[in-house]
Amino acid sequence: MKIGHYEFVEPWFFALLLLLPALFAWSYWYGKKSKSSLTLSNLNGIKFTTPSWKNYGLPLLNILRALAFVFIIIALARPQNHSASEEVTTDGIDIVLSMDISSSMLAEDFSPNRIEAAKKIGIEFITNRPNDRIGLVIFGGQSFTQCPITSDHSVLKNLFKDIHSGMVEDGTAIGMGLATAVDRIKDSKAKSKVIILM
Repeated sequence: MKIGHYEFVEPWFFALLLLLPALFAWSYWYGKKSKSSLTLSNLNGIKFTTPSWKNYGLPLLNILRALAFVFIIIALARPQNHSASEEVTTDGIDIVLSMDISSSMLAEDFSPNRIEAAKKIGIEFITNRPNDRIGLVIFGGQSFTQCPITSDHSVLKNLFKDIHSGMVEDGTAIGMGLATAVDRIKDSKAKSKVIILM
């Protein structure tokens, strides 16, 4: 069953809406039956008493109950939105960024330092390549894969933000950084494979 952009997996739950008038009738009858009475000789003691906000709100109680009942039925019918679709085109490029995080990257010839400047540029690069798969390797004295090649750029950018000097043994093993990047990309079936050394 479809209504607009929504499809209901269990539409037969809507049959329960037929119970709504019966619930209203029962609530009205039960409310009248449960009213209590009190016999007074005169009204002098209470005739100037003003009702509280609760008295005015009581008529809304049945409406709120009915809305809650309707929302529960809608939830039980399991609505699903199938309108969200996205067509993605790609040139078939797989990219691995290999980034130096040694202590030399803490030099402040870039603001605030080299590693933060490189992270900013790296995140901008990822943002501007929405249809490419990108991975991340970091290296110092050793190297390891921070993120395998992926199309989930939000995860990749979050991992990029967490990079800091000291994550690996200090040093500048460029060869190991490039070797790890090559190992990550060598089995790719993409038309074009790129390694960027940062």
